Amino acid sequence: MRKRTRSARRPVRPGARSSTAAAVALAGLLAMHGACGATLCEVNGVAVQPAERSSLQGRSGVLRCRDEASGQLVREEEVQNGRLAGTVRQFSNGRLSREQVLNDKGNPQGRSREYGANGQVLRESNFDNGNLAGLSRSFHPDGRLQRASFYGPEGELAYAEFTRRGDLRSLRCADRPLLGPAVDDARLCGFASRSSQVSFVAENGALRARATFLNGKRVRYETFQDNGQPATQEELQAAGRIERIFGTDGVRRREVHWALRDGVSQRDREQEFSATGSLTRERRWLQGELSSEQTFYLNGQPRSKARYTSSGSNRTLETQDYFENGVLSAEGSYIDTGRYAPTPVGTHRQFDMQGRPKSETVYDPRGRLVRERIWDASGTVLRDDELQDDGSRRPPTAAR
Repeated sequence: MRKRTRSARRPVRPGARSSTAAAVALAGLLAMHGACGATLCEVNGVAVQPAERSSLQGRSGVLRCRDEASGQLVREEEVQNGRLAGTVRQFSNGRLSREQVLNDKGNPQGRSREYGANGQVLRESNFDNGNLAGLSRSFHPDGRLQRASFYGPEGELAYAEFTRRGDLRSLRCADRPLLGPAVDDARLCGFASRSSQVSFVAENGALRARATFLNGKRVRYETFQDNGQPATQEELQAAGRIERIFGTDGVRRREVHWALRDGVSQRDREQEFSATGSLTRERRWLQGELSSEQTFYLNGQPRSKARYTSSGSNRTLETQDYFENGVLSAEGSYIDTGRYAPTPVGTHRQFDMQGRPKSETVYDPRGRLVRERIWDASGTVLRDDELQDDGSRRPPTAAR
């Protein structure tokens, strides 16, 4: 019989769970014919056909099914007045492989156990009318604890997993200790008003992650690469959280700050770093909208700056670009239309590496070019045109 769990995301009507579990119990009997060949079943020495419910009608006792070829016991189940209920035992190669109890609705109830070939317990679970409830445990073949988990009405609430060597592999904490006595999650999850630092280890013994827990909440989490260098970090703070990503050499390459406002996590600041660790990009958000962006040369000098301002439904973008020596190379304003390319407005200027003006273009509020000026290196005006609606050019009507 297949084990059924209750999912917190897909609730099932109680009536549907009961009827489904009963169908699963019957399906388990039918599956024996396909999995083990023909089987012979009897109740108190009288041959029956479990697939035909009429053959069980009015009978009580123990239903036993054996493989016809080998004679080995395949299944043993209690029958109460024609209904499959009570203790169910399944066998593999004549050895007990699973044992559980069905209630009068045909659903697993109480403790369920699965066994290995040598009789060792591999899994121990508790059910409430077909749903996993309370503490469940699974074991490695040598008897060491592999996984402990706790289920409530809403699903799995807490778990701890261990490697074959007994090292902690993963951990999920609830808002209170739930895994005892199998696992001391009161200590691991940082209850008793004291934080706890735990390490997570892979099957090969390599350190994979570290975490800090306080009162069941993970306040810091760090993962590691195969070479032992940090891969990611996550840190909870009173006002939000910080995420970091590292390169293969352990150098920080990205950092994101999230702010918690009215219970909603919003991106607040994002930074990118070069392979040497120098800041190359920084973006900031205000109330969920991008408010500014800066890029930097490897020498630390600013490369570009962008600032967003809002007025009603319009967002204006002001940009500045710089040479590597720190001198302004270009500046301009745009209307952020939400499309791929913003609309240029107002006066846009370009400069040479000495800061002298090279060109100037002026756009109207609709983004149309209305004036253009160009200077040479000595500052002499080479062109000064006004653009007309028909695309023609002419000298400005008034000197500036």
